[in-house]
Amino acid sequence: MAIKKIGILTGGGDCPGLNAVIRAVVKKSTADLRCECFGIHDGYEGLVMGSGVELTSSTVSNILPVGGTILGTSNTANPFEYARMVRGKMVKEDLSRQAMGWAKRWGLTALVAIGGDGTLSIASRLAKLGMKIVGIPKTIDNDLSATDMTFGHDTATQIISDAIDRLHTTAQSHHGAIVVEVMGRYAGWLALRGGVSGGGDVILIPEIPFSMDSVVKAIERRTRMGRRFSIVVVAEGAREKGKGLVVRRRIESSPDPIRLGGIGQYVADEIERRSGISSRIVVLGHLQRGGTPTAFDRILATRLGAHAVTLIEKGRFGRMVALKGARITDVPFEAAVKKLKLVPKNYALMETARSLGTSFGD
Repeated sequence: MAIKKIGILTGGGDCPGLNAVIRAVVKKSTADLRCECFGIHDGYEGLVMGSGVELTSSTVSNILPVGGTILGTSNTANPFEYARMVRGKMVKEDLSRQAMGWAKRWGLTALVAIGGDGTLSIASRLAKLGMKIVGIPKTIDNDLSATDMTFGHDTATQIISDAIDRLHTTAQSHHGAIVVEVMGRYAGWLALRGGVSGGGDVILIPEIPFSMDSVVKAIERRTRMGRRFSIVVVAEGAREKGKGLVVRRRIESSPDPIRLGGIGQYVADEIERRSGISSRIVVLGHLQRGGTPTAFDRILATRLGAHAVTLIEKGRFGRMVALKGARITDVPFEAAVKKLKLVPKNYALMETARSLGTSFGD
């Protein structure tokens, strides 16, 4: 099959490395396949509403180190359940055929969808409608089970580590506890890796429901040892034993309407109430998604983007590229979004952290 034009979209939350993927897809497509590339604005929003721009090697020049995505993104637009206000009421419509129509009108031979589980789940459904599509995994949460690592995760981990380094001096000066709330949704990879690399004293992750008594005892134990400050790293999806997730708000137009947030404030308040130790909360939020990608993420994103073009060249659609060990491979969409990748209870890094005195609140 002759490849004439490849569409590219970035869906879900932004993260460092997206532009590196776009650059790799465009450069390899134009050089090896001699085909055109077309960037779709704002993820599936642009595919539904017909908004995009031609991409060339010149367009993507110098974007390798730039954070975010030059195409824009959306974590609410879903062609199969497109939400919009009609007479003051939110309604959802199936506009997937409209999306398919725009792809045909643009003359797209194939589409590269870059995103997390939501974006790739939609890509899988579009593939069943006949769209020739391949996926590239993206999420700072690193929670896709079919790949060992997603680009963006390494950069976000480094940002957490840097933030904790800075907070150490403040906590040490004021002899208190600082609670750092980080992203990750329902998986604890960011909190674990960022917490360990930053020297967190207590790390709370979704996979291990915590006890506030255990958290306070760990901090008081440090005080008795003469360590007059503590850093507590809390994943936004962490929860106390016997209690549910702390939900900040809901966005009904989103494929995943739950927006987590607030567990860090709860933990800080409880530490101060139970121990009398001054506690402060820092929510890193979208700082974790921004800025220049690390060398690791630039390289991984470039390799994934190049492999996606190879899949298109070979006509292997309905698949997601993945990192397995040191090798770039690919898996069917069904395997890519089958389940979340959570931190195993006996994960080696967790055991190492325990051996150094880190508490996980259990």
